[in-house]
Amino acid sequence: MRRRVWVSVAGALGMAAATTLTPALLDQAQAAANGCSVTYTTSSQWAGGFVANLTLTNTGTTALTSWSLTFTFAGDQKITSEWNAGVTQSGEAVTATSLSYNGAIASGGNTTLGFQGTWTNSDAVPTSFAVNGVTCGGTTSTSSSASPSASATSASPSASASASASASASASASKSASPSASASASASSTGTTSSGGHVADPFTGANRFLNPSYVAEVNAQVTADGGNAAEAKVGTYQTALWLDHIGAIAGDSNVGLAQYLTDAVAAEKSGTPEVAEIVIYDLPGRDCAALASNGEIPATAAGLTEYESQYIDPIASILSNSAYSSLRIVAIIEPDSLPNVVTNQSLSACQTATPYYESGIEYALNKLHAVSNVYNYLDIAHSAWLGWPSNMSATPAVYKTVVTNTTAGYASIDGFISDTANYTPTQEPFLTNPTLNVGGNPLDSVTFYQYNPTFDELTYDTDMYNTLVAAGFPTSDRFLIDTSRNGWGGSSRPTALNSTPTTATAYVAANKIDQRPFRGDWCNQNGAGIGTPPTDEPFGTSSPIMGFVWIKPPGESDGDYPTSTHTHGDPHCDPAGTNTDGNGGTYGTGAIPGYDVPAGQWYAAEFQMLVANAYPAL
Repeated sequence: MRRRVWVSVAGALGMAAATTLTPALLDQAQAAANGCSVTYTTSSQWAGGFVANLTLTNTGTTALTSWSLTFTFAGDQKITSEWNAGVTQSGEAVTATSLSYNGAIASGGNTTLGFQGTWTNSDAVPTSFAVNGVTCGGTTSTSSSASPSASATSASPSASASASASASASASASKSASPSASASASASSTGTTSSGGHVADPFTGANRFLNPSYVAEVNAQVTADGGNAAEAKVGTYQTALWLDHIGAIAGDSNVGLAQYLTDAVAAEKSGTPEVAEIVIYDLPGRDCAALASNGEIPATAAGLTEYESQYIDPIASILSNSAYSSLRIVAIIEPDSLPNVVTNQSLSACQTATPYYESGIEYALNKLHAVSNVYNYLDIAHSAWLGWPSNMSATPAVYKTVVTNTTAGYASIDGFISDTANYTPTQEPFLTNPTLNVGGNPLDSVTFYQYNPTFDELTYDTDMYNTLVAAGFPTSDRFLIDTSRNGWGGSSRPTALNSTPTTATAYVAANKIDQRPFRGDWCNQNGAGIGTPPTDEPFGTSSPIMGFVWIKPPGESDGDYPTSTHTHGDPHCDPAGTNTDGNGGTYGTGAIPGYDVPAGQWYAAEFQMLVANAYPAL
């Protein structure tokens, strides 16, 4: 297993406030026809930032065909990204308008929207709202007496992750090709069963099955290290089974798929389903722009046939065994595949592989979606790859081509996953405004970002979600984030905003938690740490983020590099090597010095480092 890249966890739950407003009865006739109520919830807050979710309910007697929600912040909040609405802000006044898929709200119906933002002095909740010019404010209530804190100590994500772990999801599993239909479905309760036994969020109300092979690796390291309690904790969290070659199905290098699922069934407790995670990762011409993780199947017509008949068909056959029908099986579909179709068509290997990527994934989705208890999540790279506006805008066409060509169309996928086996932070807690001007230059102009305004995965996934929905994808297609190695704790992690630097470059260097020399570095990164443990609904049910997962097992190498004793591997994994940014810049690879461990093999020194630098601490 690998992970390459081309060119954040939320802070402590400082407050969970809800403001509920009922229609003002200044004009009863108008209120009866056009009544509204709004619930505003600060679902996550940290020093200088917040995530808010709103529910707009049509309490009037007539249906809405479109809506414009207006309010004024009671503090100095500034919105930086939004979902399920078009948002403009002038001073403290905010206008949120409906999109093409959620403008219609029947009498008694509702819709959800939300945003992420920054604040300096106050994150006080707004107290009055209007919809289409009709005031729907009146009374105020709060669900917590906690007040916002500007203390830097509130930047720890552990409280936020823990507090929201029990939240239920709102993504619909019974998708249709109609965005409006899925928008309605996404408002339903999570964990409820839809057609074919499929549920809205596979993680809600379920246990997360632990891969016994990975647990054994962790336990062996714990024993070797004299019973390290933090290391032992890693083995209590779910990781995925990587099916990264045909032999892996039978278990030539790990537990086989059938045994893995059999063990998962045995772990089930009465009335509680078990979630098992697998990675589908063996496309013809796999990883066309890298070397460490090149696959076994050539990018040819014969290779596509091999992929379908010898890889996907056996997997689908095992998954469809009725003995495993009680499980919820989360399938991560082909990391690094379609992102290469978006950006790397200048490489001949990627040009050649593209039709096989598209056909192979279409085939995989058709076969796996036919198994009702399988949940398909398409890999969609990460902020340091597709985060530039030009790359993001080019993404929907590629993904839409594949998904809509499947038999079930949009229903063939359950969502997307970003940061698979990568290191990009879920949030950059002290770099929340990419256009902040320091010394005459915006922060995103510095070399580390190169005008990519998505500094972290929360920003990237929110923006990508909005981009995909605008292109026709259902609102129920939400995102998972692989947080297995993106914590960036340790002594190098900033603990508070440093506002003293007078240049954008120095400001970014002083405040970013991502300690890589270059955002394009991807192999066995030195100084990295484990991120937030697997968590369901970390930002609330209205967020585009469904959950955090550990898809890459911490401690398994990304890849080795060519040496005098062996010629295989990837030079990007060489600690003495360099990476380039395509603009003439050259940077160190960031790989851990002193080791050369093949992809997928246990890497003890890396595991020890990841545990030591975990954030939050284990």
